[in-house]
Amino acid sequence: MMDEQQLKFIEEKAKKLRQHIVKMVGAAGSGHPGGSLSAADILSYLFFKEMKVDPENPRWSERDRFVLSKGHAAPVLYAALAEKGFFPVEDLSSLRKINSHLQGHPDMKKTPGVEMSTGSLGTGFSATIGMALAAKLDKKDYRIFVMLGDGEVQEGQVWEAAMAASHYKLDNLIAVLDYNGLQIDGNINDVLSPEPLNEKWRAFGWEVIEIDGHNLEEIHMAFTKANEIKDKPVMIIAKTIKGKGVSFMENEAGWHGTAPKPEEVEKALLELQ
Repeated sequence: MMDEQQLKFIEEKAKKLRQHIVKMVGAAGSGHPGGSLSAADILSYLFFKEMKVDPENPRWSERDRFVLSKGHAAPVLYAALAEKGFFPVEDLSSLRKINSHLQGHPDMKKTPGVEMSTGSLGTGFSATIGMALAAKLDKKDYRIFVMLGDGEVQEGQVWEAAMAASHYKLDNLIAVLDYNGLQIDGNINDVLSPEPLNEKWRAFGWEVIEIDGHNLEEIHMAFTKANEIKDKPVMIIAKTIKGKGVSFMENEAGWHGTAPKPEEVEKALLELQ
């Protein structure tokens, strides 16, 4: 169990991340708020509790690595990196602007703290297999964390990578599935059902942990357990709400890639206070 002070700290960070997401996507006039908001609690926990990183030395060789495989949710990653101190919070207002280091999808060559350029679904996850295998070969104890979207696992490339991770016994790889049930075209089960997800990951040789992705105690227990698993990778299936925290965005597929208008930004920020 986390102590009360730590819990409150991460809750406040998650709230901050959601405020940043709404403001930056609104200012840009484009972007992906829905799946960014659903991931805020987990990224807050990772960056402010779980991961070993150094904002003053982003390429520190012993750091833990995080890859946002669902790269369209870049706003939540940028918000976490800014709050952690990888770059000034003021930079968030430059999202998707020409010459900004914060483009619509993460760019490892431009943004401090971004470990892999992502956006083409499945490729970020595949890259983490190489990262985890490299750590094993180099006898390093850093860990690799990766977040996938539930629509993303409709990609065949994901399952090739999953099979490789199990084959090489990559117990230094912890994946999180942001399972909000919606993708750009609607309900994932109507578009192309990936179910049963828990059974599929187990069949591919992964340890599977299922949680409420907005419950910080469950998130904490899941990562604590994941760190104890040996000889196999871990998949944390996190049930989330698309647009979490903003009432008119919650469980609405239309907010997958739609920017809020100024009056909607104002309304959302009032709720997030």
